[in-house]
Amino acid sequence: MICTRSLTYQYPAERAIAFRDLNIDTGSQFLLLGESGSGKTTLLHLLGGLLKTQSGTIEVHGTDISKFSEAELDHFRGKHFGFIFQRNHLLAALTVEQNLLLAPYLAGIKQNHHRVEEVLLQLGIADQKRKRIQELSLGQAQRVAIARAVLNKPSVILADEPTSALDDKNCDRVSELLVSVAQQNQATLIIATHDQRIKNRICNLIQL
Repeated sequence: MICTRSLTYQYPAERAIAFRDLNIDTGSQFLLLGESGSGKTTLLHLLGGLLKTQSGTIEVHGTDISKFSEAELDHFRGKHFGFIFQRNHLLAALTVEQNLLLAPYLAGIKQNHHRVEEVLLQLGIADQKRKRIQELSLGQAQRVAIARAVLNKPSVILADEPTSALDDKNCDRVSELLVSVAQQNQATLIIATHDQRIKNRICNLIQL
């Protein structure tokens, strides 16, 4: 599913980060662990094509995405990846439904109102569909971000510190949702975190 070889990345005026080789099977779930500055977010962004590979290779579904142009990466991301960030990057002035319908539109995929309803029901927020993001609680907004990430039925879900801003109750709820949604969609799940609260849910670890 995901295979990396000799992957390194260097930001300007900083030391290069060398990553261990990875072989991640389809449908598996991993926690990506490491101290601040160890490269967790960088690795997620490389795997998802948000950063262009400088050296080494990344294969997803047998395709070397390190050779893609920006346009090819955009198309591949829209088809295969769902992203969940520490900040949800939702548009506050739009409704939940409008935010979700943006996901297939930006990926060049036909919008599907039934799929939006299906995902919102799955995450227990169908009754919030008409509300603007600014009217939601933090936990509700995070669930909308998860809904957006899985709407296009991605084969890979990448989550960057998705629970760090949440209280214990919402942390537990969101981590459970991520695991269950990934299982239901048969998606590979990789969560970068330093949050000790979610380590008992996923046993596979990638230590940086």
